[in-house]
Amino acid sequence: MDHSSHHTGTPHDHTTHEGHGHAGHTAHHGAHAGASWATAVKATLHCLTGCAIGEILGMVVGTALLWGNVPTMVLAITLAFLFGYSFTLFAVLRAGLDLKSAIKVALAADTVSIAVMELVDNAIIALTPGAMDAHLSDGLFWSALLGGFGVAFLITTPINKWMIGRGKGHAVVHAHH
Repeated sequence: MDHSSHHTGTPHDHTTHEGHGHAGHTAHHGAHAGASWATAVKATLHCLTGCAIGEILGMVVGTALLWGNVPTMVLAITLAFLFGYSFTLFAVLRAGLDLKSAIKVALAADTVSIAVMELVDNAIIALTPGAMDAHLSDGLFWSALLGGFGVAFLITTPINKWMIGRGKGHAVVHAHH
């Protein structure tokens, strides 16, 4: 690809480069290319879906088995990571990657996002008075959990936007779509 026009001093429109995909555009033009909020929201919702399924399943199983708070939270967090990674893993496997490469992409794409989401969500649950001792049938349990997901989404979205804009996080998935 000829980029000699980049050095002529004439203005050019970054959006009209033919042959530049999102990843190529970001890699060539550096961090100033950034990522859209829509892309960051979509990536965060993708992550949140996996986290929510895993965490709710872990809370339900731990509570049903009459486990204490710590083992229930460990199970919930483990399942949140498992489900969060699996959504990306299956998507990139469908795109044609081998299993080892797909696992590497899923780990690179989602680790920071899931970790931040889980840290924020579980901190809110732990800091909400009575939430740790609430039962599945209590409104407090669900309001703390869902409120934690909401706050985690608001905190994780700008982090994902920053990472995607630098070719990290969910940006590695886009190279395989």
